[in-house]
Amino acid sequence: MQKLIIVAAATNHIIGKDNRLLWRLSGDMQFFKAQTTGHAVIMGRKTFESMGRPLPHRLNIIITRDMSYAKENCLTAHSLDEAFRLAAEHGAEKAFVIGGGEIYRQAWHQADVLYLTRVAAALDGDTTVPSPDGDSYWTETGRTDYPADERNEYAYSIIRYQH
Repeated sequence: MQKLIIVAAATNHIIGKDNRLLWRLSGDMQFFKAQTTGHAVIMGRKTFESMGRPLPHRLNIIITRDMSYAKENCLTAHSLDEAFRLAAEHGAEKAFVIGGGEIYRQAWHQADVLYLTRVAAALDGDTTVPSPDGDSYWTETGRTDYPADERNEYAYSIIRYQH
């Protein structure tokens, strides 16, 4: 099973504030949906609760320390390793780590592929991810740049890194 990270971050590595995204990028949301549909998505409890429901057409796995936590149409894990194991046991070919900050940090050097949407802005937030720049674990293998427009409030780049 392939392990992947998919994340959007500002140029200063901020990914959110108060458990919310700080931008509206229609193109990035379309990319996220296209990549993750039909696969497992792994997220922390706060990320799941910020979405309010399981993502459709995906195996939703929530990581939490709460041993009694359960949500309909979701699997619950108590560690990242357990989440990856559950994804594999349920036949996932790909398992995408989709947040939040602590889960990204745990997965940073376990994943095979990183999809980073780099938002062309430095924003104020309270949650960050590491930078792949200068990290010998990651090698950039592709990049597509997009301008800001009526559906995307900031210019952005979707960058693919491989381990």
